[in-house]
Amino acid sequence: MGFFDRLKSGLSRSREAINEIFYMGGEVDEDFWEDLEDTLVMGDMGGELAMRVTDDLREQAARENLTRSDQLRDALARRLAQEFRTAERDPFEGVPSCVLFVGINGAGKTTTVGKLAGRARGEGKSCLIGGADTFRAAAIEQLEVWGKRAGVDVVTRERGADPASVCYDVVEEAEKRGSDLVLIDTAGRLHTSSDLMRELAKVVNVTRKRCTSMPVTVVLVIDATTGQNGLAQAKEFNDALDLDGLIVTKLDGTAKGGIALAISDQLGLPIYRIGVGESIDDLETFDALDFCRALVGEGK
Repeated sequence: MGFFDRLKSGLSRSREAINEIFYMGGEVDEDFWEDLEDTLVMGDMGGELAMRVTDDLREQAARENLTRSDQLRDALARRLAQEFRTAERDPFEGVPSCVLFVGINGAGKTTTVGKLAGRARGEGKSCLIGGADTFRAAAIEQLEVWGKRAGVDVVTRERGADPASVCYDVVEEAEKRGSDLVLIDTAGRLHTSSDLMRELAKVVNVTRKRCTSMPVTVVLVIDATTGQNGLAQAKEFNDALDLDGLIVTKLDGTAKGGIALAISDQLGLPIYRIGVGESIDDLETFDALDFCRALVGEGK
């Protein structure tokens, strides 16, 4: 099964409500437009975006004389895709590059680092992993397991070491080696804890100042199943760290896939990668139109 098919399958629960209003031959009347707007809101896209998209689609239907709901499914996918922010650069393609991964515990940061390291090595890039999560039990061990699986070296320090110092050492080692890609896993931080967020901001600032030989990208890894709480997380992390972009994980089986669009739209952040499973191949470059087609049930 190709990635688009896995994505479409993974977003099936998010698509259920949309399928109900796009039944074959349904009439496009006032009830349809009200149902569409409500469905987009309930899909965690947010009220303002839902209203904007619905109004634009209504104008298109009138302009093109589209009178059946099934005629509007592809138009909806294309209109939603326009709301995603486009990345100026892909930090995992252009080299050299240093990427800091931030987010709450359980979002999938460590797994994401491992998958990206494996992909980079498979593409012939020299990659180095940094373990700046020095507090969580077994965090370093988990990262080392992923490093071995990916065939990539991992730079770590003893448990309890200062995370900012670890990042400094990782960058120094990467420069000595001439690494193409540096992936640094940070400790999970509750977005509601100002002290922890300040500590993470120190980690980011130290890395940005030390890393003079390559651009530093700060990426928030967000769990799609958190829905609107994910938007609250993203806002706090963005305020504290000035994020560059997102990676959205756990899109398989969630009914809240629309949150990816809400976060990208409201915070003006691009999505670099999306994940639809646990295997190393289940993390792919984000394509807005493919995502929206999978979300509304339109085939490629």
